[in-house]
Amino acid sequence: MLGVIPARLASTRLPRKVLRNIAGRPMLAWVYDAASACPQLDRVLIATDSDEVADLCHRHQWPVQLTSPDLPSGTDRVHAVARHHHADIYVNIQGDEPLLKPQHLTALLRPFTQHHVEVSTLKVLCTPENITNPNAVKVVTAADGRALYFSRATIPYDRDAQARDGQASERQAEIGQPSDGSALQYWKHIGLYAYRKATLERFPTLPPSLLEQTERLEQLRFLENNIPIHVEPTEFDTIGVDTEEDLQRVESLLLRQ
Repeated sequence: MLGVIPARLASTRLPRKVLRNIAGRPMLAWVYDAASACPQLDRVLIATDSDEVADLCHRHQWPVQLTSPDLPSGTDRVHAVARHHHADIYVNIQGDEPLLKPQHLTALLRPFTQHHVEVSTLKVLCTPENITNPNAVKVVTAADGRALYFSRATIPYDRDAQARDGQASERQAEIGQPSDGSALQYWKHIGLYAYRKATLERFPTLPPSLLEQTERLEQLRFLENNIPIHVEPTEFDTIGVDTEEDLQRVESLLLRQ
């Protein structure tokens, strides 16, 4: 199993974020060390479009491959690596997840030993403040763990709770409970993926899908082309770093460890 960390330098919301210092170390160092500590992975490699990121990798003796800056997604970057490095399963490890734990990757890979899956990803219980946050992607699944849909919108939508007036319904919406008092759970998607080789090879042959382009979520291309995604739960939340505020929150947490 090969872990690949896509590390694009030209991020739009927080430029150069993979090189930003967090608690005395580049963000990429936190991600690489956590991935390397996962016992299920045979190797970990960084895929970047930047000579500057590659130079950092060489200084730290982290395996690195330069990929085209024109690749539109992390999955495309992992696919580019797969053309030169053989594995049965490839793991896409986001370079902006400095709170990554080896346990995340163990959970991500677990379905491949228990089920015949083509793609896996992770979910964690959504905190109240993230239920309506479009930067926190939500996921709904079937009873067997198969993804039904991913969205930046609040899914599922609790119609009855939203239709009520008054503080009681507002409170129910805040804590993620439906109006009948039953336990409705919202799940946040954690953007790590594992793919079988054949499935990863299919991805760039499929045209970008309408839902993918609308939501700006590359995993929807799999669903729109009838490629099932298994979603494994984890108890460990993460903070994907997209803003200065995210970076400060993560640094505070890492300094407390």
